[in-house]
Amino acid sequence: MAASCAALLALSLLLLLLLLLLLVAWKRWRWGRAARHVIVVVLGDVGRSPRMQYHALSLAKRGFSVTFLGFCTSKPHDELLQSDRIRIVSLTELQRLAVGPHILQYGVKVVFQAVHLLWKLMCGKPAAYIFLQNPPGLPAIAVCWFAGCLCGSKLVIDWHNYGYSIMGLVHGPGHPLVLLAKWYEKLCGRLSHLNLCVSNAMREDLAENWGIKAVTVYDKPASFFKETPLDLQHQLFMKLSLAYSAFRACSEPSDPGMERSAFTERDAQSATVTYLPGRPALLVSSTSWTEDEDFSILLAALEKFEQLIDDGESLPPLVCVITGKGPLKEYYSRLICQKHFQHIQVCTPWLEAEDYPLLLGSADLGVCLHRSSSGLDLPMKVVDMFGCCLPVCAVNFQCLHELVKHEENGLVFEDSEELAAQLQMLFSKFPDPAGKLNQFCKNLRESEQLRWDESWKRTVLPLITDT
Repeated sequence: MAASCAALLALSLLLLLLLLLLLVAWKRWRWGRAARHVIVVVLGDVGRSPRMQYHALSLAKRGFSVTFLGFCTSKPHDELLQSDRIRIVSLTELQRLAVGPHILQYGVKVVFQAVHLLWKLMCGKPAAYIFLQNPPGLPAIAVCWFAGCLCGSKLVIDWHNYGYSIMGLVHGPGHPLVLLAKWYEKLCGRLSHLNLCVSNAMREDLAENWGIKAVTVYDKPASFFKETPLDLQHQLFMKLSLAYSAFRACSEPSDPGMERSAFTERDAQSATVTYLPGRPALLVSSTSWTEDEDFSILLAALEKFEQLIDDGESLPPLVCVITGKGPLKEYYSRLICQKHFQHIQVCTPWLEAEDYPLLLGSADLGVCLHRSSSGLDLPMKVVDMFGCCLPVCAVNFQCLHELVKHEENGLVFEDSEELAAQLQMLFSKFPDPAGKLNQFCKNLRESEQLRWDESWKRTVLPLITDT
């Protein structure tokens, strides 16, 4: 009986191998007819992977057909959904097992993701290139390289950060999982045909410490990140006021023909929208609610700002909007609820993809608390804010100077004391046309920032047409 079972197992494996070889041969035969097809892979949420969405859109605009593999948890940009050259294929996200040691739970998840991703890659249309976001790269780098070897696809890794450094924030830098992830990333990262990265500091580190030659492709804002016209601001504020009290007017207008939010009012007859006198200042911060962003810094600065108002400083009331999803949102939401602000309102919405650029384009100041786990990546949220001509206060780290120019397009701070002082200076006598805040806005308008698609055409397109 045992012998027959072993023979049956061997026969099954042989048939599986033959099937795989036939599939590879078929895909190789079709590959020449799919030279203008690219697969974009994110082992994460497609809707929360803007840079890879932009890659897909730029590829589609240059005549490539694109298959986008990723988790479909939140809605991507409409432009991506409406493109007839882009097809989104959902990956199944396996939740961690509720039983067993942590290392076993993680191992099962990695094996499932590897098999599932390989199956999706092998069963899909053959591609000339596989564009892969890293992190997360475990197990995606090895799987995409293996699929590329079988099907003749060239692997392009876009380094956003190092996965092991993010894991190190949770487990500590000396944890076996972190050390394994670093070894894997360093080994498998060298298997790609082309490497892109988000900063010159990362490019230099990849070359010196990893033996990987990469090309810097700075994040740039998409075309829809721009200043929001006042009438669209009012529409957004009224929409958000249905769910968030911070956007609701403190008092009803005396004229029933007026429509009012916390910031604006609209005359129904003339359709004219104006700012309310004495309106609050609108501060925006976006986050993934992860360990590389310490929101206790912002909360402490807001407490100091509130005290300044109580002490008689000429400062406006403040509406602070913190957008995003992530594992630490519940923790910080509890901290926010414990605050008893009188002049500050904090809300934490998850915005639709189309509303987020409108909010940035309506705000008065952006705050970035991203402190890179590797010290080598740059916060895309600041890029988007600059696209909307929104000045930024950003917490300092190693390569931030590549993006934020202190006293030119924003301010850099080290702690809550410094952030509070910056908020006081920027919002003094708000809204002051001659103030520092407006000067930063003017500098951003005059900088004529390069947009993503034009930058991509100059930096990435020549690389994939020449390789």
